[in-house]
Amino acid sequence: MDVLSTVLLSLFVVGYLVLAGADVGLGMLMPKVARTPEQRRRVVAAIAPYFLASEVWLVAAVGVLAGLFPVLDHHVVTELWPVLVTLLGAWLVRDAGLWLRARVDTPSWRAVCDTAVVAGSWGVAAAWGLVLAGLLTGGLTAGVFTPLCVLAVLALFALRGASFGAERLVGEFHDDSADVAAQATRVLARVALVAALLAAGAALLPGGVVTDRPLVAAASTVVLLAVLALTSGLTGPMLSRHTSALAMGAAGGLTALSAQLPMEPVPATTAVFVWAMLAAAVPFMVVGQVWMYRLARRPAPAPTFFA
Repeated sequence: MDVLSTVLLSLFVVGYLVLAGADVGLGMLMPKVARTPEQRRRVVAAIAPYFLASEVWLVAAVGVLAGLFPVLDHHVVTELWPVLVTLLGAWLVRDAGLWLRARVDTPSWRAVCDTAVVAGSWGVAAAWGLVLAGLLTGGLTAGVFTPLCVLAVLALFALRGASFGAERLVGEFHDDSADVAAQATRVLARVALVAALLAAGAALLPGGVVTDRPLVAAASTVVLLAVLALTSGLTGPMLSRHTSALAMGAAGGLTALSAQLPMEPVPATTAVFVWAMLAAAVPFMVVGQVWMYRLARRPAPAPTFFA
């Protein structure tokens, strides 16, 4: 049961990072891929169907963490509470920009909301980089590894957003948003690859990664680097929507498999109760995510509730 619980928690966390990486990353790149009001509206319209669905996976991960890993939950909150507060703040700023953008039809209001989306997206990505670094190092440290890890995670989010935008922003022939996003994938993959290589080297220095599974950590790192190397060699988007998802998942898997975290078994009755609730919910989450993706494969051409 403990192994299955760990696999389930890892699945939810990795699933959230892969899914949220698309909308958070595209929000980060809005100034690059959207230079006109109509392009910015289309970026928000592209993000809108996804950010609510991806947050379901995070809520599920928090539920599993609290129900099946109370000791780990306490450790994460105790060690990383400043980062978690920053994450929640950035999350609220970004979501406020998305929800409120279409409520007032003035250029100045939309500019404020667009700024909130971009700033919040960068804040969310940076905070997740700090969370991953804090879990791998056993707490927030002032070592070289932490900023390099944050830089690598920022590049991974941006890469995921660029590959997402290359598909979702395809529109009229005079709109080059999708082309700009596609052209950015190789550059961002190379930035992520260099940052990941530097972070891997810094992991061996004082203040670096603390793990009792060095071979697993090394193997996970090799997988991440190999996927980024593959993506950086592609022309335009091509398979980057898949390889960027693998890279984001590999980063989450690296943390889940390598971090040396406190774990204790929970009472059997608690585990049965949590699993009974999840067994019915998980299939609906997966089916709903697939259905939503197929339903909204292209951005809405006309104004919507969000944009």
